[in-house]
Amino acid sequence: MPDRQRSLLELPKAHLHLHFTGSMRVETVRELADKHGLRLPQAFTTAWPPTLSGHDERGWFRFQRLYDAARACVRDESDMRRIVREAAQDDAAEGSRWLEIQIDPTSYAPFVGGLTPALEIVLDEARVASAATGTQVAIVVAASRMRHPLEARTLARLAARHAGESSGTVVGFGLSNDERRGMTSDFAPAFRIAARAGLASVPHAGELLGADHVRVAMEYLLPDRLGHGVRAVEDESVLQRVVDEQVTLEVCPGSNVALGVYPTMAEVPLERLIAAGARVALGADDPLLFGTRLTEQYTSCRLDHGFDDAAIATLARGSIEGSTAPGELKRQLLAGVDAWLDADPPTLGSAG
Repeated sequence: MPDRQRSLLELPKAHLHLHFTGSMRVETVRELADKHGLRLPQAFTTAWPPTLSGHDERGWFRFQRLYDAARACVRDESDMRRIVREAAQDDAAEGSRWLEIQIDPTSYAPFVGGLTPALEIVLDEARVASAATGTQVAIVVAASRMRHPLEARTLARLAARHAGESSGTVVGFGLSNDERRGMTSDFAPAFRIAARAGLASVPHAGELLGADHVRVAMEYLLPDRLGHGVRAVEDESVLQRVVDEQVTLEVCPGSNVALGVYPTMAEVPLERLIAAGARVALGADDPLLFGTRLTEQYTSCRLDHGFDDAAIATLARGSIEGSTAPGELKRQLLAGVDAWLDADPPTLGSAG
């Protein structure tokens, strides 16, 4: 490993794949559990981060059970605001200047008076946090595969009413949860509603299922980005379509390894994706569950893949170019990446 390395914390970047509940600091979920008199699984107390696997139904059930336990600790407006605020603070500390945080407001609606108030609380705090941290926070509304597609249409209409092109607005519409559930084509009407409002299409596909599901998602949901999408490498024709249609892949190496998609960080096929011409944006997905944040994904590229700073800068550019950030902000951030790469590295740098 070279002695002279630029700081990954100082590298301007965008963060496009972060879930609301999963963004929480483990200390926060513990404090919220105490606040509401709830008991947490050991995975959040004495055995954090948890050991997970998504290979089979049992493994996914454990992941989902832990996610649900964390989500159950979010029970009022102040909890929701705290999550957004801390996500912005953490991203700001890691050099992320544009954050798109993904939320399904359905789970929080009963505690704050409905779907609209739940979303508006998050949007309002996103504006506050953007001003306070300098990291611009925008929102992706995501439907769940575990719910009826008609509910996805309701969420798409809600998202459309709050659509915008700046921090504190809804900028995209997603589809999350276990991609082995539900029929992707059934959600196409919801994505059409979102598209008519100018929202980016950002569904999950290509992590727990392979390239065939990437193809299905591209056929029916017309994605601008794919949450994960990493398994597009398993079919050259699918990967070429990703490249040709300029679909950004939100690759989350920590998630891939934690869920057993790849045995180690070194085996996440970043080199193959980049060599094929795919635009890659690294994301942390669910730091609360996987134990790694955004900068650690970049650190893995350096340590596990041997990427030099020029290659790492390419990843940062991919995150910015694939974002929904306003054009002027994109230009500023891309110039910042160039300045980071042009600057002389310190004599005794570190991985982060």
